[in-house]
Amino acid sequence: MTKFSFTKATDANDAVLKASSLTNAAFIAGGTNLVDLMKENVARPGALVDINQLPLHTITETEEGGLMIGALVTNAATAYNPLVEKHYPLLSKAILAGASPQLRNMATAGGNLLQRTRCYYFYDTATACNKRNPGSGCPAINGFNRMHAILGASEACIAVHPSDMCIALAALNARIHVLGTGGTRTIGFNGFHRLPAETPEAENNLQPGELITAIELPAEDFSSHYQYIKVRDRSSYAFALVSVAVALQMDGNIIKEARLALGGVAHKPWRNPVVEEHLRNQQISAPLLQDAAEMMLAGARGYGHNNFKIELAKRVIIRAINEAAGIL
Repeated sequence: MTKFSFTKATDANDAVLKASSLTNAAFIAGGTNLVDLMKENVARPGALVDINQLPLHTITETEEGGLMIGALVTNAATAYNPLVEKHYPLLSKAILAGASPQLRNMATAGGNLLQRTRCYYFYDTATACNKRNPGSGCPAINGFNRMHAILGASEACIAVHPSDMCIALAALNARIHVLGTGGTRTIGFNGFHRLPAETPEAENNLQPGELITAIELPAEDFSSHYQYIKVRDRSSYAFALVSVAVALQMDGNIIKEARLALGGVAHKPWRNPVVEEHLRNQQISAPLLQDAAEMMLAGARGYGHNNFKIELAKRVIIRAINEAAGIL
């Protein structure tokens, strides 16, 4: 393991100051992903800034009627929080579909957003990888790519984002609050993660030294009609081949509002506002959902071993919308 310094932050401003002044610094909280990456010599931070003592461990209601989830709230605490279970059950269900109870007890909300891909080539330092070494190539494109992207990929990278929680947050239009040396700012969820393009090593739009302080959920009622389906190789502790988060507002058989996000298929949680608009104010029907599934997968490309994901994603979309609407 590469040598590194370790320091504890006393407050959020102190954390940002330390991370900005130290060479190649990284924040650490639960460490459920970062420590693994360090053990595999994939991540080599020169300094770790421990943020566990920061007052970011609570979930509170906002004045607008939404929720503010502190960045250090654990995944387990988020999933079982009464306010989340009551008003945002989609988020609770997605979190409980991920990892294991032990990991959910350690992993934090902020850290979940920053998970790195589980691409086998990324983790194998004996192989090329544009994420680890920009310009070295992407062996997954012509290699074993069963877990890899079918949407939004590039010739530089076909890795997928691994989070379950983030798929629900995308569907719920979450906002990310961050603090940096220039002050605070808020990032819409769709603008937080990046597609690979020619710079797959840049996975999000955080600036150097910026700290995630909270995740805000807007006050929208998707508590009655929702579904999260995760298709994976085994029933627990496995990453998604395809996952679908659906949040609906229904008036009888009419879809008044629709949110749809896919996981396991792209470098970031995948949404398409055109598809959601296509569903809005429409009576639910088999042709409507088939059209929505086709539109959602427009432009999808398989790379051999993962060709099956295209048809699988369409089927899971249709099933998830039907189940969210109450049509079993």
